[in-house]
Amino acid sequence: MFGLELGICFAVPALFILFTALIAVKAVKKGASKKAAVLAQIGSVACAMMMCFLVPEVCGIVKAVEKTEVTSQSESAQEKSAASMGFAVGLIAAAVVTGLSGIGGGIAVASAAPAAIAATSEDPKAFGKSLIFVALGEGIALYGLLVSIMIFSKIDQLGV
Repeated sequence: MFGLELGICFAVPALFILFTALIAVKAVKKGASKKAAVLAQIGSVACAMMMCFLVPEVCGIVKAVEKTEVTSQSESAQEKSAASMGFAVGLIAAAVVTGLSGIGGGIAVASAAPAAIAATSEDPKAFGKSLIFVALGEGIALYGLLVSIMIFSKIDQLGV
């Protein structure tokens, strides 16, 4: 039963975001403002994130109230809930690290690649030098991915 609940917790927000992205794309194709579509998409992603954070908290509070009415929580259950909280925080940290490093790498490559192409078109000997700057931008994303893998290894040691 827990696996089904976990699958629904991951699937519903992903489907919601995908659905709103499709609506935004169709709105832009029909002639709506791109800025309005992007703002609507950001708002819908924010709503999905709030739903992801609030719904498990509310369910957790309800389950905690039900448990205290029936029996008091033992120490092993408290340790397991602390470990599961560490697991959740670790997953959020890995997602944030990967996402922000990917965005940073994209911004770096977006500014370095056109400059490298322009430098190469003027002087073909400058290709090697300009390629280094593009690779440095990609390195930012790879470092973020490496840090998230390290976070996952620490999460695995929790044994949740």
